[in-house]
Amino acid sequence: MYRSLLSVGGFTLLSRVTGFFRDVMLGAILGAGLLADAFYVAFRLPNHFRAIFGEGAFNAAYVPSYARVLEQEGPDFARRFADQILTLLLISQIVLLVGAFLFMPALVSLLAPGFDADPEKFTIAVSLTRITFPYLLCMTLVTLHSGTLNAQRKFAIAAFAPVLLNVVMIVTLALAFVFPDAAVAAAVGVLVSGVAQLLLVMVAASRANILAKPTRVDFTADVKRFFVTLGPAVIGSAGVQIAMFADTIIASLLPTGSVSAIYYADRLYQLPIGVIGIAAGTVLLPEMARRFAAGETTAAYHAQNRTMALTLMLSAPFVVAFLTLSDLMMRAVFLRGEFTVEAAATSAAVLSAYGIGLFAVVLIRSAIASFQSQGDTRTPMIVSLIAVAANVALKLALYKPYGAAGLAFATALGAWLNFGLLAFLALRGGSMKLDGTLARVSASVVVASAVLAGFALLADAPMRQIVLRFGRFTDELHLVAMGLCGAALYGAVLLLGLRLLGVRLRAVKVRVSQV
Repeated sequence: MYRSLLSVGGFTLLSRVTGFFRDVMLGAILGAGLLADAFYVAFRLPNHFRAIFGEGAFNAAYVPSYARVLEQEGPDFARRFADQILTLLLISQIVLLVGAFLFMPALVSLLAPGFDADPEKFTIAVSLTRITFPYLLCMTLVTLHSGTLNAQRKFAIAAFAPVLLNVVMIVTLALAFVFPDAAVAAAVGVLVSGVAQLLLVMVAASRANILAKPTRVDFTADVKRFFVTLGPAVIGSAGVQIAMFADTIIASLLPTGSVSAIYYADRLYQLPIGVIGIAAGTVLLPEMARRFAAGETTAAYHAQNRTMALTLMLSAPFVVAFLTLSDLMMRAVFLRGEFTVEAAATSAAVLSAYGIGLFAVVLIRSAIASFQSQGDTRTPMIVSLIAVAANVALKLALYKPYGAAGLAFATALGAWLNFGLLAFLALRGGSMKLDGTLARVSASVVVASAVLAGFALLADAPMRQIVLRFGRFTDELHLVAMGLCGAALYGAVLLLGLRLLGVRLRAVKVRVSQV
């Protein structure tokens, strides 16, 4: 499992790195104005629906169901199950795509009502969304094949697939001169990348002899059981996306540039979420599902505790950086071309607010695995809806006085409520059992994070004076210097703390690999 986690995390890191270059190009070419706002709405809409009907709900129901059929009934029944689910998924997505195309202006008006006041922005957003929306169909099918590969302990290709989104968009942005404008180039890149990702995972599944194919649907007991778990999962995933829809809707009511500010801050925020949180959940869910199906509950608990410990260790430096160096990060990454100092300041405030909830966000996937690995999608659904209701209420209360940063702060508070309720219910119900190693790792992380925060606050100004002597690329050099020094300090303090508390990283790795 540990190797799988590193594999997923490594490829996800590659995806985030290439995504970083993609977003730098987007920032320099589109900036934070009209075209940028229109494109980011067009980019968000299919991704919102993908999260509802694709990777969010579908993975929660499909991966444990497939793993159970494979474990208890064998590969032939598992292949038949996958074929039937693929057929139903394909039909539903085609219906959704046709409906979206027919009612696209109404859809954009509903989800970005602030654009109605600017006919040019609204028209551009509708045109771009028509280009990007078929990406949803491709990615939903990618999710199914990826889930099948993951359930077979084949994680690499599915983790690599998102890299293609960034690579293809970089290419189309570089060729923007052949398109009507850069926003159209970016939208075409989104669509082409969806096709490329689908072909990649289909080839991988075919080589593993587990490629799902359309077939006649028989509502077997396994299919019926899948839909029983899918319903609550869809509602739960929809709840999270309602909060994100609220961000898009409310941000469209704010001054031009607010949608873009949230997007740029979110890109940096998603780095640790994707590399750490999602990677951990991707590997942990099928692992716990297999262990519970085999009756090996102790091994399932061990896997969860070690995954949460590793998650905390890796995410803590990002939390500190987002809270103390957000302005420097936005300037160093995006301050060029059409991206202004004002846009960097607005995005930095959003990033700091997001950072407050980062620990909760990266741990939620591990907490949800307590329930979903045993086929319980109802409890996460209820918790998600409660957290979303509080989240949306906070957004409505905070967006006027605090703008885009208020929306991000509401998201952070909602994440903590979500994780807190999940952990409480899991511990009370016995589907999560924390151990001493996790407690000692957590204590070491707190101390190392406090030292790192002190360094960031005290060394920021002196470090800037040093890099100013170079004359050029001062923000970039400043961020690299702070990052390298901070990483070395955090690592040294963390290792010392773990050693003093009797925790060895090698022991953690061994226990993870054993489960």
